Amino acid sequence: MSPTSPANPACPTRRLTTAQALVAFLARQYTERDGRRQRLISATWGIFGHGNVAGIGQALLEAGGGRSGGGGNGRAGNGAAHRMPYLQGRNEQAMVHAAVGYARQSGRLSAHAVTTSIGPGATNLVTGAALATINRLPVLLLPGDTFATRPADPVLQQLEVEYAGDVSVNDCLRPVSRYFDRITRPEALIPAALQAMRVLADPAGTGAVTLALPQDVQAEAYDWPEEFFAERDWHVRRPAPDAHEREAAVRAVRSARRPLIVAGGGVRHSAAEETLAAFTAATRIPVASTQAGKGALRHDHPADVGGIGHTGTATADELARTADLVIGIGTRFSDFTTASGTLFANPAVRFLHLNITGFDAHKLAALPLVADARAGLEALTAALAGHGYRVDPAYETEYTGAKEAWEERVEASFATPDPTARPTQTQVLGLLDALVTEDDILINAAGSLPGDLHKLWRTRSRDQYHVEYGYSCMGYEIPAAIGVLLAAEGRTPRRPVWALVGDGTYLMNPTEIVTAVQENLPLKLVVLQNHGYASIGGLSESVGAERFGTAYRHRDADGGFTGPPLPVDLAANAASLGMRVLRATTVDDLRTALSEARDAGGPTCVYVETETPDTVSGPPPAQAWWDVPVAETASRPAAVKAREEYDRQVAARRRHL
Repeated sequence: MSPTSPANPACPTRRLTTAQALVAFLARQYTERDGRRQRLISATWGIFGHGNVAGIGQALLEAGGGRSGGGGNGRAGNGAAHRMPYLQGRNEQAMVHAAVGYARQSGRLSAHAVTTSIGPGATNLVTGAALATINRLPVLLLPGDTFATRPADPVLQQLEVEYAGDVSVNDCLRPVSRYFDRITRPEALIPAALQAMRVLADPAGTGAVTLALPQDVQAEAYDWPEEFFAERDWHVRRPAPDAHEREAAVRAVRSARRPLIVAGGGVRHSAAEETLAAFTAATRIPVASTQAGKGALRHDHPADVGGIGHTGTATADELARTADLVIGIGTRFSDFTTASGTLFANPAVRFLHLNITGFDAHKLAALPLVADARAGLEALTAALAGHGYRVDPAYETEYTGAKEAWEERVEASFATPDPTARPTQTQVLGLLDALVTEDDILINAAGSLPGDLHKLWRTRSRDQYHVEYGYSCMGYEIPAAIGVLLAAEGRTPRRPVWALVGDGTYLMNPTEIVTAVQENLPLKLVVLQNHGYASIGGLSESVGAERFGTAYRHRDADGGFTGPPLPVDLAANAASLGMRVLRATTVDDLRTALSEARDAGGPTCVYVETETPDTVSGPPPAQAWWDVPVAETASRPAAVKAREEYDRQVAARRRHL
């Protein structure tokens, strides 16, 4: 029988440390949406140091420890359903990326926690936290913090701030967290933990949540009310649109002659793909997609016109230039989507934004429709049904014809006329395109690959295309793939998960290969070696910086970087971390290696050196501008010429007011 609180004899309590109480609490939190219930925090990633090993580390050991639960401890009251699986990471930033990949694949209905020590372990979380918050994906961060009681000052790894005694390095996490609290007393955990769960389960407010845990408070015991450990369901709501906003939206759609939908990540988060398909079937409005929204419709859906913006298709971008109504669904309208304010060129263009947050719904002076994407689309479809709205058949013929023409450009980019030649990057994508089915998932985040994928990839399922482009963080792909694999566990057959990286991205963060090997996860890693930062190299050339500092080469006689490529063997590096490695030098080699990797039951790397693309096998150029300011004064001709082009492009920018 549990003891009772001296202040309230009728209230049973349980004596646990703060860390033990937090872990026990987290194991009993659930989300519920559309009748589906699942654990909100399904596992905890951790790297232990002196700031968390005796607190959270010890609590995780008592709470089950192993990946599938492990042993429990009756004292902590852990049944099989309430164990807290532990996942061992190698880099704190990478652990957050893995948690983000898991949350996205789980539809934001389930998340992971990440615990670190104090000092550098905590500050390594910042990049991952920013990525999570920018992409509106839930992750719970549990960094250790310096002593609340200050028995010695400073302690190891403590930042001393002359003007404030209550500041630690964990305060770096405040601007990149949707909720932040420092638990300086055990009892303060109760309201903080409840607030943390509220934010994680809030579809409009989710992102990184940080509970900073002073190392002494983690180990301090307290008599916790048993009610704190009761199972708790957090309903993930689907807010319906306001009637006034719905009617204004219906009038806007009915008056539009050239409407265009821009589908963003909110379509996926809301699981609104089928609803969007039904809306387009009724109205025949074409659908372009952001990086996060790609897959909202299958690539072969008649209304899908591909990616939009700087990395978009010619089809989508030409429709955007002449659209009189742009209907954003679950998108933030970033500069890549709007081509830095130059894409939507029709003088009469208006915007209608269906978004779960008022902040995003009002962007570009739009008519707001603040609602869940699925609920909003259902309301619009029903309201328009009575009016029989449908776009002019000539408009439908126009965009379907343009889509067919773009497909010919895709085929030309994917073509491999010489099977004995070294492949280009787009030919690598073409070989993958010929191999995968709707079961495969592709993960990418940075470099030149996101642009090629957005323009060219033929998405076959709602979750196949996993490109993180809100933060475009190098080093995301490998750990995110691990998170996706964990989220997809239990499915038979297991879904093939591909992490596509260039050499620059690989060098940023290969450490979680060890985790994939440890867990025997069938990660398929494709490493494209092009000896430098290909994406920024191209951008550098376009803005007059002449590819300075973007190649991985030896120095030349003048001190520049134009010498031979560095003798770096990334394939050997991947093998040294435990991966099986398949080297490919030709198109035929690569076709065989990719097929072998797809069938592999363990972590497998395909390594290929790519050829510089030519006019036939390269990707189509950018179909819309992107604002990267160019030096206003310069002595080098390349920069002078680039500035002239910049001035010409920026003149087309407009404020949508």
